[in-house]
Amino acid sequence: MPHPKSFTLVAGVLLAACGGGEESNDHAAHHPGATGGGEHAGHHDFSDVERFAALFDAPDRDEWQRPAEVVGLLELSEGQVVADLGAGTGYFEPHLAAAVGESGQVLALDVEEAMVAHMRNRFEEAGLHNVEARAVSPDDPGLEPGSVDRILIVDTWHHIEDRPAYARHLAAALRPGGFILVVDFTEESPHGPPESMRLSPHQVSTELTHGGLSASTVEETLPHQFVIRAAHP
Repeated sequence: MPHPKSFTLVAGVLLAACGGGEESNDHAAHHPGATGGGEHAGHHDFSDVERFAALFDAPDRDEWQRPAEVVGLLELSEGQVVADLGAGTGYFEPHLAAAVGESGQVLALDVEEAMVAHMRNRFEEAGLHNVEARAVSPDDPGLEPGSVDRILIVDTWHHIEDRPAYARHLAAALRPGGFILVVDFTEESPHGPPESMRLSPHQVSTELTHGGLSASTVEETLPHQFVIRAAHP
C-alpha cells in the first residue's frame, strides 16, 4: 500500500530542487505530512498550499523538468484521456490539456485534498475546461477499467510502497494501445529523495513487469531523471 503521503511527496522533492533545502537523508523528519491538520515531528502540512505552490511551480523548474519534452513522450492525440498521477499543484496540466484538445480529458489525481482544491481553482481560473482534479485513495488511483489512454507519473513512483500491486491497478485502467510513463530521479541526480529511496530504471521496469506490463527505458534528454514506458505485452 502506498504511503499516505505518496503523491504530494513529489512536492517535497521539488522543494529541494527549487532551493528550499528541505530534502535530506533524514527522510521521515523532512518530508511533508499527508492530510493536513498542523505540523508534527518536522513534517510539513500540505494544507498550506499557497506556501508550497510558489516552490513547486517555480519558473526554474522548467529548465530541468522540460515539460514539453515529457508531454511529447506521451504521444498524445486529440480526444484522448490522460491521467496525471500525483499531480500536486497541477504543474503539467496546461501542457496535457493542450495536447489532448477540447475533446480530450485530463485527470489530475492526488491524495491531498488541499492540493486538489487548489488545482480546481487553478484550472477554473485558467479556463482549462477539459481538466478534472480528483482526490484519490493512497492505495488505488480510482480509475475505471479501460478508461484512460495514458498515465503520467512524475517524481512519484518511488514513494509507492507496493509498486507491483499498484501497477496492476494502473494496467487495468489502460485502454487498448495505452501506456504508462514513469519519470523519476536518477541515482546520481543532485535533486530528489534520499539515496535509500532512489530507484534504478531496471528496478522500476521490473516492478511494472510484475504488475503485468511490458516496460522499457525511453530515450530522453532530461538532466536529472529517467523515463520508463510500460504497456500491456
